[in-house]
Amino acid sequence: MTTIEQTVEAPAERIARRPRRTRPKFKDTWWRHLVGILALLFALFPLAYIVSASFSSTPTLTGARLIPRHITLDNFRTLFNTHTSGSSNYASAHYLHWMLNTILVATSVAILSVMLSAFAAYAFSRFRFRGRRFGMLALLLIQMFPQLLLVVAIYLIVLHTGDVFSALGLNHLTALIVVYLGGAMGVNTWLMKGFFDTIPRELDESARVDGATPAQVFWGVVLPLAAPVLAVIALISFVSTINEFVIASAILQTPDHFTIGVGMQNYIDQKYAEHWGPFAAGVLIAAIPVVALFVFLQRYIVSGLTAGSVKG
Repeated sequence: MTTIEQTVEAPAERIARRPRRTRPKFKDTWWRHLVGILALLFALFPLAYIVSASFSSTPTLTGARLIPRHITLDNFRTLFNTHTSGSSNYASAHYLHWMLNTILVATSVAILSVMLSAFAAYAFSRFRFRGRRFGMLALLLIQMFPQLLLVVAIYLIVLHTGDVFSALGLNHLTALIVVYLGGAMGVNTWLMKGFFDTIPRELDESARVDGATPAQVFWGVVLPLAAPVLAVIALISFVSTINEFVIASAILQTPDHFTIGVGMQNYIDQKYAEHWGPFAAGVLIAAIPVVALFVFLQRYIVSGLTAGSVKG
């Protein structure tokens, strides 16, 4: 046998000698399956209850069941019924406006917060300047105070700002977007700055050797590699904006400008358990954009830096 044949056969022999990895038996891992099933049931129970209430003919939660006795679409018809008058349909004529306002605000906040946070994080990560450490600590300290403490201050600021710039005053979606952007800058900047620090600086240096400016390095090298964290921040900003209620209720005052969180309160603010069916149906519809965005961004979230660095 020649040396070449021995070299070729040696790896094959080592592979054959390597013991095969056996799967663990179910009797040793049954508790893992049990914990997973319990966690799944605990997470899905509220969703199942909302789905059941949205298709149930029972208008209250006291008599609601996990599996409704009579399945109906009346709750969904109530949301889009603009011809019926009465207290039960006070909010129906505005549901489409609320949904469009919510999508507009959430999309604007997600896009703008990603861009502003990326600019700030790139500066903190790649440049050294006076006040850099103080600025980062200031962003971190501001996020330690809950946003609920700032409602009065935000209301007064928006109230007086509207006297100068009407578009940034009360009952304007633009003012709400600006307020949301300010509240999300700290956390998003820190998350993105930490991700930018993991991107090798050699890529920036090689791009500068080729004659790229700092702006070209940011848009052409760093930002494409940061696609996973950009997707995460966009998703977090979108979801948190849709779920926010306190600040939106303080700034928005007329039904035509309500977001979905403020508007859906009209179904349950008069009497307890009065319109829980339409409320559940409206919440279920409002969850569709969030699920669609998550499905769209999933491939960016699970992708890594290695996959991004070898593309194009």
